[in-house]
Amino acid sequence: MANQVTVGVIGIGLMGEVLARRLLNAGFAGVGFDVDPAKNARFQSLGGQAASSIAEVARGSSPIVLAVFSTDQVEQVVEQEILPALGEGSGRIVMCTSTCDPDRIAALAARVAPRGIRFLETPVSGTSEQVRQGDGVGLIGGDPATAAEVASVLDAVFPTRFHIGKAGDGGRAKLAVNLILGLNRAALAEGLVFATRLGLDPEAFLKVAQTSAASSQVMGTKGMKMIRSDFAPEGRARQTLKDVHLMLDQGRKAGQRLPLLEIHADILEACVRQGEGESDNSVVVAEIRRRTT
Repeated sequence: MANQVTVGVIGIGLMGEVLARRLLNAGFAGVGFDVDPAKNARFQSLGGQAASSIAEVARGSSPIVLAVFSTDQVEQVVEQEILPALGEGSGRIVMCTSTCDPDRIAALAARVAPRGIRFLETPVSGTSEQVRQGDGVGLIGGDPATAAEVASVLDAVFPTRFHIGKAGDGGRAKLAVNLILGLNRAALAEGLVFATRLGLDPEAFLKVAQTSAASSQVMGTKGMKMIRSDFAPEGRARQTLKDVHLMLDQGRKAGQRLPLLEIHADILEACVRQGEGESDNSVVVAEIRRRTT
């Protein structure tokens, strides 16, 4: 029974909380930890058990879901916290939902496998609100047998998912998807500001655009947020910028320049300089509005 399984969640931020909610709502028991005490209290209020440390989560759950910010944090949590807590040969499954450097993740998975950690890459395509509604798309990288073992957990968080390939490939797919997604957001922002300055009503124009050849999913998730300057975060600008830097780095390694992505990076960096890093990534529209002739 699902409610006999305790899933650990490390990192209870914007996405971590949504994943925890889906797990708890699906009948799993949950034990979680975040460095922010307020987030631990929030997790407890959702019906989970807040742990006092990462080690406590590692020892008291299987599998363990990581929803931390960066590749550095993933490496630190796995190698400096989880492994020492479990010891060698635990066979524990660690599911990494963070968007990371795919080469470093592949290397991490290879390093910890002989020590008994089965590392499964599980980043998600979608905003936190889309994931909350069950519309996020899981991008799985790693051993298919390991993925099958945690299928019920994956079903709870990612009803739609694709097994991309080996460890690292999930992140590679996520970066490529996010590149397209981010450019869609920037194009929508520029188009909305352009239409408004031409004298069109932006809400009426958005409806037209959504039925036109230019229609995209981004128009539904971000269009009204841009028009209303509703930047309550579903995906923070600073995190999007972190992902963009990963894409640019992967492009350099692959020998491909990404000129449109360079413009997107410039826009996001300007938003962060304006103090908008914690805002929703739809805040790029604010920077587009600021850029006048």
